[in-house]
Amino acid sequence: PPRSTLFPYTTLFRSHSCVGTPHGTPHFTHRKHHSRTTRGRAIRSAPDAMAAPLPKTLITFDVDGTLIKSVGAHANKFHKDAFAHAFKVVHDIDTNIDVIPHHGSTDQLVVEAVLKHHGVPHDVVWAKMSECTDAMLAYAYAAAVAGFAATGLEILPGVQELLTALAAREDVVVGLVTGNLERIAWIKMKALGVEHLFTKPNIGGFGSDRTDRGELVHIARQRCIEKLGFEVSRAVHVGDTPNDVKAAEHGGAIALAVTTGVFNGEALKDAAEDTGNVVVMDGLSDVNAVLRACGLA
Repeated sequence: PPRSTLFPYTTLFRSHSCVGTPHGTPHFTHRKHHSRTTRGRAIRSAPDAMAAPLPKTLITFDVDGTLIKSVGAHANKFHKDAFAHAFKVVHDIDTNIDVIPHHGSTDQLVVEAVLKHHGVPHDVVWAKMSECTDAMLAYAYAAAVAGFAATGLEILPGVQELLTALAAREDVVVGLVTGNLERIAWIKMKALGVEHLFTKPNIGGFGSDRTDRGELVHIARQRCIEKLGFEVSRAVHVGDTPNDVKAAEHGGAIALAVTTGVFNGEALKDAAEDTGNVVVMDGLSDVNAVLRACGLA
């Protein structure tokens, strides 16, 4: 199936560098370096060795059920309304995503499942997928401009503190891996006041990249090379669904699974081929415990 076409509006978010505290300082054997002069300037000879690059850990987060929760009568309103808008303008169908189970899926597969539920042929679904995702992004952009993208959403306990702690470190790259379309994911983070705590330029894997979540952690790792110019030494993916656990495993990452969504610890553990690669926690409220689970404390 074809990839989604990203909405051609100017990017909402400007990039800036992440700053923080070094993980460690390399040890050197000190020797006396003799000075020499060139054209009247004293120049010290170079040290015997250059400092090695600081190893980086990529930590990616799922969005819904992991970093944020839906609350109230208008739970996750702007995202759900973006789907409904697309179904109406592209397929002339009045419906919503709650007609099918959608936790842990990608936005494109949610579109496919809803339209299949209403009898739309497979070929038609995918022939018009780009139109659907463009319509969703247009609606999401308008919601962001109007200031109601955070309606029915709340940051989960500990998330603000955890992201702040990670942003203060030089040995981590912080990104998103989510089934949300990329622009929608970052609109949520911006609307809830935490987007600035992620590494810039924004890193991640999204429902607009692939239909299957399994590749998204791998895509996020590749984007560290493409956007930041280096390969991370290790990775951790934090999520609340069995598909998050599988994506972590497929992408060579530790799976930190949280029970803040609709799945219990047993279901999350059972999703892994290697249960030794999964850490299950009740949530992210104990920041020090999360850092230890990520190998950062």
